[in-house]
Amino acid sequence: MQAQTEILTIDDIKLLVDTFYQRVQADDLIGPIFNERIEGRWPEHLEKMYRFWQTVLLSEHTYFGSPFPPHAKLPVDHQHFAHWLALFSNTVDELFTGEKADEAKWRAGKMAEMFEFKIAYAKKNPLNIV
Repeated sequence: MQAQTEILTIDDIKLLVDTFYQRVQADDLIGPIFNERIEGRWPEHLEKMYRFWQTVLLSEHTYFGSPFPPHAKLPVDHQHFAHWLALFSNTVDELFTGEKADEAKWRAGKMAEMFEFKIAYAKKNPLNIV
């Protein structure tokens, strides 16, 4: 394992994203959901995630889009979000330290909370646009 460093560059973002999504793909609970949805488009997904986290953590605006719509109809609930967040936080903690690492975990938590709420709402109100 490499020594912990701060998240400062796009290479740090790529290390975080690549490590996290390698774990996601192999995960028994959330791996099948991601692998089925993304299919063979992992390189495109990873590129999008690099841009997203580069924008969020480094304030280098390279991501343009709406992150929620692709997730709106996923077959997930609280256990999936809690598991995703634990996997993400553990990955951050293993690789990085410092303010940006803490921010990454905080932002991931807020995103999981919002996505979980919106997906639950969409399931109960299928005719309403989320």
